[in-house]
Amino acid sequence: MGGRPARLIDRGRLRGAAEEVAPRLLGALLVGRGVTARIVEVEAYGPDDPASHAARGRTGANATMFGPPGHLYVYTSYGIHRCANVVVDEEGVGAAVLLRAVDVVAGEEVALARRGADGQRPPRWLGGGPGRLGQVFDLETQRDDGLDLIDADAPLVLRSDGTEPDAVSTGPRVGVTQAPDVPWRFWWTDHPAVSRYSRSPRAAQ
Repeated sequence: MGGRPARLIDRGRLRGAAEEVAPRLLGALLVGRGVTARIVEVEAYGPDDPASHAARGRTGANATMFGPPGHLYVYTSYGIHRCANVVVDEEGVGAAVLLRAVDVVAGEEVALARRGADGQRPPRWLGGGPGRLGQVFDLETQRDDGLDLIDADAPLVLRSDGTEPDAVSTGPRVGVTQAPDVPWRFWWTDHPAVSRYSRSPRAAQ
C-alpha cells in the first residue's frame, strides 16, 4: 500500500478552502469495517457554492458540514445511496469534500460481499462512485454522520502512507444541476477505479 506505515492524517491538512484541500486527499486511505481503500476521486463543495448542501445555511440535516474539519458528513442520495464526505476548512464555514471513488487495497472479499458480488469485478465497479463507496464501507446516515475520521478509535479513519498520484486531473463535478461547469472534481489521472463522468440533464446552462 506504500512505502511507509499508514498514519492518521493531520487535521491541519484539512484546513483550507474545499477546492484546495480536495486534491490533497487523493492517495489517502479510508480504513475501517474490514476494508482499506485508497481515495482516487473527490469533489469539492464550498460555502458559497450553489451546488453545495451548505448553500442555504446550516440545517439539522447538514449541520456536520459546519463542524470541525476531519469529521464525516454522510447524506442519502436518491433515497438509497449513502455518500461519504470529509468536512474541511474551519469550524462554522460549511465545506466538505465528497469521496467519489476508491480503490480497495485490503479487505476485497468483504467489499465484494457488501456489493452483492459473486466474484471478482473491475475496480470501477467495486468502489467507483459515491454510492458504491458507501456500500463498501457499510455506511449508514444516522450512525455514521459526524464520526471523527482523525480519531484512532473511530470505526472509520483517514490515514496516509505517503502514496500520491503521479498526476491529477480536474473537471466539472458529476450530476450537479447548479454550477455544473465548475472544475472542482479531482481524480488520479488514468486510475482504473475512477468513476465515469456524466452531466445532469437538468444542469443549469
